[in-house]
Amino acid sequence: MDRPTSGLEGRLPTRSRTAWWAFVLFLGAVVAYVVGSFMGLVVLGVFGYYATRPICVRLRSVTGSRQLAATLTALSVIVPILVLFAVAGLRLFQTVSEQFGDGNVVGRLIARITGVDALSAEQREQLVSLLSNPTSVLDAGGSLWANLGTVVTALQGVVGGLFLLGLATTLAYFLLANDDDVSEGLVELIGGRDSTAYAYAIAVDADLESVFFGNLLFVVASAILATVAYAVTNLVAPPGLQVPMVLVAGFLTGIASLIPVVVGKVVYVPIVASLGFQAVSGDRGDGSLVFVGAVLVAYVLLLDVLPQSFLQPYLSGRRIDPILLLFAYLIGPILFGWYGIFLMPILFVLVLEAIRIVLPELLDGERIRPEATVAEDVGTDPKDAHAGEEEFQRDDPQPTTESEPGPEAEFEFDTGPEADRNPNADRS
Repeated sequence: MDRPTSGLEGRLPTRSRTAWWAFVLFLGAVVAYVVGSFMGLVVLGVFGYYATRPICVRLRSVTGSRQLAATLTALSVIVPILVLFAVAGLRLFQTVSEQFGDGNVVGRLIARITGVDALSAEQREQLVSLLSNPTSVLDAGGSLWANLGTVVTALQGVVGGLFLLGLATTLAYFLLANDDDVSEGLVELIGGRDSTAYAYAIAVDADLESVFFGNLLFVVASAILATVAYAVTNLVAPPGLQVPMVLVAGFLTGIASLIPVVVGKVVYVPIVASLGFQAVSGDRGDGSLVFVGAVLVAYVLLLDVLPQSFLQPYLSGRRIDPILLLFAYLIGPILFGWYGIFLMPILFVLVLEAIRIVLPELLDGERIRPEATVAEDVGTDPKDAHAGEEEFQRDDPQPTTESEPGPEAEFEFDTGPEADRNPNADRS
């Protein structure tokens, strides 16, 4: 006769269960260490996933294949954006280094934001020299082999950056191609679709898509508009007046458009000031000053009024007020480096949804419910997000894979008698 187990003994974990918990916690610590070591890669991949997921969903509805849609999205959207970001960052660092020197505060800040500070001082100097004058490696000794060490040292940063972009793109592709499977696994892990953890996760998921996809569209539109405006300025400008670094200036204007109220002023105002200084210092007459004034008016209309009044309401996410994301975009790059502009919005959304869904009940000692109880107008309503996900799953094409059994396979082995298929049927 078995001895009855007391309630306390029933609640205590067995030795096997304790060992498994210790093993799982150890694996979690290892994963946390790996993710922390490659935080930039992970954050960049997550950004690429959320920023392009609506595009991938649209392509999936056309192609009927998750893998093909994810591949097209990665090659046509993610890769060009990441390459442009890297090239613009290096070009900006090169220009600031030439103007101010490495010891200047501005130069150190730009190096921190662009990630170039990860290189040694010698590597940064050689990289800038190689970018500005690729043939400089032949000047000292007249032979490429004589300066092979310099070339290898200078290219270490470039190769590392390309490796990072490649891995981040691969991570984004994996998430785009397998997001349904990952989602289903997480739903089972956190206790089903009626749990509070699911309500929190789906609200965070919807907010991140709204923030990153909407802002990506707004940044791209603003950058293209600014680049065209700066290029046209150089075409019609009087002799001696020129906008420097048109592509980089357009890219920076697009990034600056993320800052509410400020928008592109932080970029185009210094550009106009530079044009005014060129007009005054060159003693080119009043015509040049009139041109600078006309350029200022055009920039205010094209790069300030137009984006805020017409583009942003239609392109940017509407779930979270842009003012709330202001400090995330400003503090993130300074605190974490180049990937802070992606990491801080993620942290902000995680904190925001925890405050809306979890924190009030925790403070009141009540049962945590899967719904937002405070700031209901800010962020995503978990119920609406849940309904939208169910509608998407009904409309999403489910391509048949080789591992899925067809109608013939369902009855392939269902032909024998019951005793043949169940060898224990005759046993008592």
